[in-house]
Amino acid sequence: MKASIRSALSFIVAFGVAGAGGACGGAPEVAARSVGDMDSLRSPAIDSFLDATLPKGPGGTVVAARDGRLVHCAGFGFADREKKIPAGCDTAYDIMSITKQFTAAAIMKLETAGRLRTTDPIGRFLGPVPADKRRITVHQLLTHTSGLDDEQGGDDYEPVSRERMLGVAMKSRLQSVPGAEFHYSNLGYSVLAAIIEKVSGVGYEQFLARELFAPSGMKQTGYVLPRWRPGQIAVEYDEKGERQGRPNEHPWATDGPYWFLRGNGGIISTPRDMFRWHRALEGDSILSGSAKAKMFTPYAYVGVLNGSKYYYGYGWGVTQTSAGPTITHTGGNDWSFGDFVRFPRQRTMVFWITNHVQREGKWNLEDLDAELTLGIEERASR
Repeated sequence: MKASIRSALSFIVAFGVAGAGGACGGAPEVAARSVGDMDSLRSPAIDSFLDATLPKGPGGTVVAARDGRLVHCAGFGFADREKKIPAGCDTAYDIMSITKQFTAAAIMKLETAGRLRTTDPIGRFLGPVPADKRRITVHQLLTHTSGLDDEQGGDDYEPVSRERMLGVAMKSRLQSVPGAEFHYSNLGYSVLAAIIEKVSGVGYEQFLARELFAPSGMKQTGYVLPRWRPGQIAVEYDEKGERQGRPNEHPWATDGPYWFLRGNGGIISTPRDMFRWHRALEGDSILSGSAKAKMFTPYAYVGVLNGSKYYYGYGWGVTQTSAGPTITHTGGNDWSFGDFVRFPRQRTMVFWITNHVQREGKWNLEDLDAELTLGIEERASR
């Protein structure tokens, strides 16, 4: 399986079609609710909206926050259907391409410490690189404008080392001249993870844990370092409803996923920890105001729909919705899907994730993304 998320443009397409939040019409089936999540926090308005909008069958968790405080953090359906383990606020999920914001934040930490600059060419850290890639900068990797081609990569679970991944990246044919065009590149973010390791002198996950996760109070986020409870990590299910296992049950190296996935995806986290990350981003203790300003700057133009322009910053998409300026990133693979959205003007955030994104002929939660996200935010901001 090759990890993928919707293109940046498709996010804005979804929001342009959906408009402002509001309950879905009709009378869909009521979703199975988690009954064993003792630490859940429920908003009656959000609960009612989800009951009217979610189909019956998938499992997942919804988080909403306002003014730095949780408004809602509760599951629906099952994290493990066979063992009847309900999804909850502390269920751990593969957050997929939402991982990229942590890679970007790690680069910001290194720049703040004077260890690198986003304007640096990658050859400064990787040694001699082919002539066509000498102009690639860290900034271009962060904004998906390096020209690197994902088609030259391989399967997420292919046992590829860091150096082998870098060799593939350096030998690949560029899709465009560095800096010229936006081309979403998972491979580019794996190269960034390699740069983080080479500059910091420690492993990618170790650096994130030390510099980002621990200071944010995120004890349940990482690849292999967290101490997951039995059954805490959600099982993923395919479009036929067949069990595909937990993300860390697939082929991984001893220290995390192999290098076609590392840095661009694969981080496991809980919805409660994602709220803690949002709260950390609201302050300046983890990242300075100037570092966050760089991270959320709309650098690379991606597309437009109905007058709404979408840009890519550093590990985040930046756009306007009916709720005002919006900072967002989705993540998805063949089985799961998640969306993490921050609304700075309202000081609200929404994170929702499912371990069973679609059932053939029945539902596809990705199609409900905009309706769910804006509907949850509208109720959280009341």
